[in-house]
Amino acid sequence: MMETNWTLDWLEDPEVFQVNRLKAHSDHAYFASKEEMEQGEMKFRSSLNGTWKFSFAENPDLRQKEFYREDFDASGFGEIEVPGHIQLQGYDKCQYTNTIYPWDGHDELRPPHISRRYNPVGSYLKTFVLPKGWEGKRIYISFQGVETAFYLWCNGKFVGYAEDAFTPSEFDLTGLIHENGAVNTLAVEVYKRSSASWIEDQDFFRFSGIFRDVYLYTVPDFHISDMFVKAGLLEDYATGSLTVELETSAAEDWAGLDGGAVLAMELLDAQGNLVWRYEEDDRPEDKEKYRAENKEEYRTENKEEDKVENKNKGRKKAVCRGNGKLAVTVLEGIPQVHCWSSERPYLYTLFITVRDVKTGNILEIIPQKVGFRRFEMINGVMHLNGRRIIFKGINRHEFNVRRGRAITKEDMLWDIQFMKQHNINAVRTCHYPNQTLWYKLCDEYGIYLIDETNMESHGSWQKLNVCEPSWNVPGSRPEWKTCVVDRARSMLERDKNHPSVLIWSCGNESYAGEDILAMTEFFHERDNSRLVHYEGVFWNREFDQISDMESRMYAKPAEIEEYLQSNPKKPYISCEYAHAMGNSLGNLKKYTDLERYAQYQGGFIWDYIDQALIKVDEDGKEIHGYGGDFTDRPTDYNFSGNGIVYADRTISPKAAEAKYLYQDLKLFADKNQVEIKNERLFADTSEYAFQYQLYLDGTLLQVEEFSAVVSAMTSKTYLLEDLGISLKLRRSGEYTYRVSAVLKEAAPWAKAGFTVAFGESTKWEEADSAKADEVGLPQKDMLNGSTNHGMRIVHGDGNLGVHGENFSVLFSRPAGGIAALRYDKKEWITRPPMPVYWRATTDNDRGNGFDKTSQVWFGAGRFSGCGNDGMKVWEEEGKVMVSYIYQVNTVPQTETRVTYTVTPDGKIQVEAHYFGQQGLPELPAFGMRLRLPGRMKNFSWYGYGPQECYIDRMEGAKLGIYTSAPENNISPYLVPQECGNHVGCRWLTVQDKDGRGLRFTADEAPFQASVLPYTAEELELAAHWDELASPQYTNVCIYSAMRGVGGDDSWGAPVYPEYCISAGEDQVLRFTIEPAE
Repeated sequence: MMETNWTLDWLEDPEVFQVNRLKAHSDHAYFASKEEMEQGEMKFRSSLNGTWKFSFAENPDLRQKEFYREDFDASGFGEIEVPGHIQLQGYDKCQYTNTIYPWDGHDELRPPHISRRYNPVGSYLKTFVLPKGWEGKRIYISFQGVETAFYLWCNGKFVGYAEDAFTPSEFDLTGLIHENGAVNTLAVEVYKRSSASWIEDQDFFRFSGIFRDVYLYTVPDFHISDMFVKAGLLEDYATGSLTVELETSAAEDWAGLDGGAVLAMELLDAQGNLVWRYEEDDRPEDKEKYRAENKEEYRTENKEEDKVENKNKGRKKAVCRGNGKLAVTVLEGIPQVHCWSSERPYLYTLFITVRDVKTGNILEIIPQKVGFRRFEMINGVMHLNGRRIIFKGINRHEFNVRRGRAITKEDMLWDIQFMKQHNINAVRTCHYPNQTLWYKLCDEYGIYLIDETNMESHGSWQKLNVCEPSWNVPGSRPEWKTCVVDRARSMLERDKNHPSVLIWSCGNESYAGEDILAMTEFFHERDNSRLVHYEGVFWNREFDQISDMESRMYAKPAEIEEYLQSNPKKPYISCEYAHAMGNSLGNLKKYTDLERYAQYQGGFIWDYIDQALIKVDEDGKEIHGYGGDFTDRPTDYNFSGNGIVYADRTISPKAAEAKYLYQDLKLFADKNQVEIKNERLFADTSEYAFQYQLYLDGTLLQVEEFSAVVSAMTSKTYLLEDLGISLKLRRSGEYTYRVSAVLKEAAPWAKAGFTVAFGESTKWEEADSAKADEVGLPQKDMLNGSTNHGMRIVHGDGNLGVHGENFSVLFSRPAGGIAALRYDKKEWITRPPMPVYWRATTDNDRGNGFDKTSQVWFGAGRFSGCGNDGMKVWEEEGKVMVSYIYQVNTVPQTETRVTYTVTPDGKIQVEAHYFGQQGLPELPAFGMRLRLPGRMKNFSWYGYGPQECYIDRMEGAKLGIYTSAPENNISPYLVPQECGNHVGCRWLTVQDKDGRGLRFTADEAPFQASVLPYTAEELELAAHWDELASPQYTNVCIYSAMRGVGGDDSWGAPVYPEYCISAGEDQVLRFTIEPAE
C-alpha cells in the first residue's frame, strides 16, 4: 500500500529511512532494439538533468511549505543546476570537517536528533512532458544521489521519501502522470540534515542537494527488473560456471499465463564468438495442464529442484517462470574460459533477449558484461583465480575542484587512466558507493574494488582521538539496524554484477556492534562469491567476526609485521595507510617490503585526490580553498588535502613513488645483465617492449630495445651479449644502467611506448681502454695546476676583494659573507650566502609536533651572528681562503664555519661545517642558501628527478640530467610548505634567459638542492599560495642533509631515525661555485 501522508518527523526517525521507495535492483541497461543497443542510447530513459527552479531556506520553518501544489506560483524561485551541490551554486556555505560533527558547539544534540535552527532546505521544481510513446506505460523516476534526505511530489501528489545519499532512490509515478503532451511538475524538498547525518560523518565537505543524475524511465510490458549474474570458476580455475538469477515484472494485462514472453540468452566472448545459447518459452500451448503440473515453478524462491537438465550439453538451466518470478539458469563446464583480473580484464557479454510470444517482437535486450573469476579465502590468504592477491590500492573520494562530488564521466576516465598508468590495481570506494559508471570502467580497465557502504559515525565514538563509544550509532541499537542493513542491500543489489567488486565493506569508522554484524550476515547470505571487510572491529574485538580479514588504519610497519608473525587466522590489509597529506608519502617502501609475508595482502593509500574547492580571494584570483576558507566552523582546515593528485587533477610528485613501488615488474640492470622479475599473477610480459639505456654522467649514450617473455610469477636473467647488446665504456665516469618496460601497443589507458616500470643501477666505471674515446661526449674541465695566481687581492676596511680575469668576489666583514660575486662584470648574487637549518614545515611536521620541538632552528639561520672577529683570511699558493664563524643562537650554543677558497680560474670552493652539539633538537636541514637575481629563471641539475624527491621518498626518482624553472619547481600543496627538493645532485646550474649564470658542483658527496622563488620563511608564514608576494628572487638552497618527509600518518607518526638529522653530530657540505656556460 502506497503511503500518501508525510511528516517532517521522519527526519529524526532512524526507523523511517524510506517511504514508497522501490526495491533496489541491479544497474543493468536494457534496450528496445538491437539498433538502439548498438547506439548505446536507452529510449526507455529520459534525463531530467539540467536547470531546475529552486528556493533556499536556512531551516524548515523558513521554507516554501506548499511549493509542491500544482497551483503554486514559482515566479519568485531562482534556478539551480542538477546534478550539483546547493553550496556550490550560491546558497548556504561549504563546510569541511573530518570526524567531528558539523554542528558541534552550535547545538547540543544526540542521535537521532537534528537542529531545527539550522537545517538548510532546498526546494526544487522541474516540469516535463512525457516522452512520445510512453503513454500507458509504467513510469518511474530515479534519483542516483541526493544528500541527505528528500521528499518527492508529482503533480501535487506525495510520492515518497528517501535517505542514503549515495545509492539510487527510485519511485513509481504510474498513475500520477499527465499524458498527451500535458505538463507534469516534480517537486523535491531536500534537507541537509536528518537522522542519516549521524551515520554519514565521512571525512569530506558537507554538501547537500541533488548531486547525481535524475531521470525518468519506463519498462516494457514484460521486463527483467533485476538480475544477478555469477560468473565463477571451478576448482581447476580454468573451467567457467555461470549462474543467472532473474526477477521479472509484467504489466497488469500480462499477469500469469495470459501474456507471455520468450526469453533467450547468448554468451559471447570478447571477439563476438558464441559460447553458449539458451532459449525457453514460458507460455506453453496447454496452459492449464502446464500450470497444474508445474505449480512449484510459480513461486519466488530459488531451489535446486527448479533447475532443468540440458541433456544435449550436459549443463543446467531453468525455465523462465513469468510475471514477478525468479528465473535461474545455471551453466557449468565452460572449458578454458578467459579469466577476469586486473592484468587481463577479459569481459564476455551475456545478451538476454525478451520477445513477445504472440508477435515475436523484441520487448527488451540486455547486454550484460560478464567477467569469470573466483575470489576466495584459502588457508587464511585471499586468492583470486587460485593465486594470492596483493592489493596495490588507493582510497578514492569522488571529487572535482569546481563541482565537489558531482563528478563527470571525463573525471572518471581521467582517474582510471591515471591509476592504470601508476600501477594502482585496487580502489576502496571511500566511504560510500560511487557512481555506477565507475564500476563499469573498473570492469573494463581492470581495477579491483572494495565497495563500501555509505556509513561512517566517527564522531559518535571517537572524541579528540579518544575511544568513547557511550552513545555510538549504530552500535547495537535496534532502531538503527534495519536502516544500516538497507544501506548494505542497496549497494549490493546495484553493484552485484560487476566482476571488479571483490569485497563488500560495511562502512568506515563506526565502531562495532550487532547492527554492523547484521550487515555482514546479509552480505554473506546474499552473495557467497565475495568477502566482507570492516576495519572497526579493531576497536571492539567482541565483534571480530564482522570482518573476514584483519584490516587496520595507519598501523606502523613494525606493528603489521608483529601481527603477521603471530600465526594469525586472518590475512592482513591496510584499508588506509601512507597518509599523503601535503608533502608526504615517505617510507612507503617499508610497507611494500612486507609483501614477503604471505598473509600481507597490501593496502590502500589515503588518498587519491585533494578535496579542495575553487575560491576567489580578495584580489579576484581563483585559489584552492579548504576547510575554514568558507567561514565554516567547526572545521579541520586543510586535513582534506591528502591526495597524490591535486584537486584540479594535476599530478603530485608523490605519485611517482606509488607508481614505482606498485610495479608488478621488478627490473634490474648493470653493465653485464638485465633481470626481469614478473610478479604479475596471470600475465606474462609479451605486451611489453624492453629498453636498455646507458648513461654516462647523466648523458644518454646508448638505447637498445629487446623482447623478453617472462611468465607470470617467475623471473629471468639475460646476459647483455645474449640480447645482442654490446657496450663500450668510452671513458671513466659514473655510468647508469637503466632498463624500462614500455607498452608495445596502445592500451585504453596509455599510448604505445608508455613506461610502466623501470629499474636502474649506478656505478663509477673505468674506461675500457687507457685512452678515452671522447667522440660525442662533453669534455671535463681539467685543472692545469698553474701556480700563476693571476689574482689581485684588495684588503679594505670592511671588505676583502679578490679580483681575477673575468671575475670579482667581495667578502664583507660586517655582512658576514660574500657581498658581491661577478663574472664577466655581471652581478650574480643579491645577498650574502648564509647557512640554513630550517625547511618550511610540512603537514606531517606540524602533525607530529616537529615544528614545536625543533622551533629553535627557525631563527637560527636568520638571526645567527658572525661579528667582525668571525672573519678570517689567509693565502696559499694559487688560492685565497676566507672563513666565517657563525654563532648559532641556540641553547646550548653551537657554531657553523663556512670557508671559501678562491682560485685563479674564478672557482670558489665552499665548505660549510656545522659543529654538532648535544642537547639540541633534531635539525630540519643543514646547508647554504644563495639568493640570486629573479632574472635567473632556468635551472638544470644532474641528480634524481624529474619530480621532487626526499631521502625517504626517492624510490620512484631516476638519476639523470633535468631542466626546470623555479616557479615550476613548486609543488602546490594546499598549504605552502617544503617542496622542490632533489636528492643526489652531482651539479646544479642556475641561469638567465641568455644561458649565463652559476654552476654548483658537489665535492666528494652529492648534495641535495632546491631552486624556488620563495624562501622557507616565506613559505612558513603563508596559509595559501596567493598570500605570497610576487617573486623577486631565485632562492638556491644546497644541503648536505634534509630530514625525510614521513608519511605513516599526519598526526603524530615521526620520521624514521635513519631519515632524521641529529643536532649532536657534525654536518659538512662541500661544493664549488663557478660560472655556468
